[in-house]
Amino acid sequence: MRRLFPVTDLTTPAPRPEAATGREWTLDELAEAYAYPGRERPWLRANMVSTLDGAAQHDGRSQGISCAADMRIFGTLRGLADAVLVGAETVRLEGYRPARAREAFADRRAAAGQGPAPAIAVVSAGLDLDFSLPLFVSPLVPTLLITGAGAPADRVHAAREAGAEVLFAGEGAVVEPARAVAELAARGHTRLLTEGGPRLLGQFVAAGVLDELCLTVSPMLTAGGAQRIATGPAMSVPERFALTSLLEEAGFLFSRYGKI
Repeated sequence: MRRLFPVTDLTTPAPRPEAATGREWTLDELAEAYAYPGRERPWLRANMVSTLDGAAQHDGRSQGISCAADMRIFGTLRGLADAVLVGAETVRLEGYRPARAREAFADRRAAAGQGPAPAIAVVSAGLDLDFSLPLFVSPLVPTLLITGAGAPADRVHAAREAGAEVLFAGEGAVVEPARAVAELAARGHTRLLTEGGPRLLGQFVAAGVLDELCLTVSPMLTAGGAQRIATGPAMSVPERFALTSLLEEAGFLFSRYGKI
């Protein structure tokens, strides 16, 4: 892996000289490269992958357009987060499992006052989920469910019976993105990561609560009708983000964009 941008970054410690070349970066180097800013307020970053022609999935899943380096960054971002937000449809399609504790991040998480692994926070209006899955019955830290106050009472009860903590972040059946972030922050989860899917990311973008996008550009073409990384109603005025970092390996580009 090699760093393409910034060429010289005077605001953070420089990586070891060989980190600018094509060797594999250590997890510590990746953790430094993707460190969250201070904890004065919640910080929501998204991590997504897209092909050259804009597909966020192939055959309904993202793994087919990913690579080993992308998965290392995926693991690093999880290792830094307090909570990982994900939509119910992505849980169903991708077969989500609980986040696991990783020894490589244990000291870093302890120093930051974090638990052994991030909580998975599933955003779902109807709570149409299989609560017998390991994500709910055997997580290292309790799974969170974010829904609206009008969610079906029987599904709320079933979620709690399975051991999940239910957070209400909206009226009726609607989950309001800003309230979801606030509810998580109130529980000490300020380093937030969303891994999609596209509909959930589109909601965060439209609500103006996304602070950072970590986008892997895969050197592949798929054509077809796959979703983009964000879907839903268009913004009246596009929101501008600035490139803060760009890494490359084997033709894959690993970019970071921050809100201006």
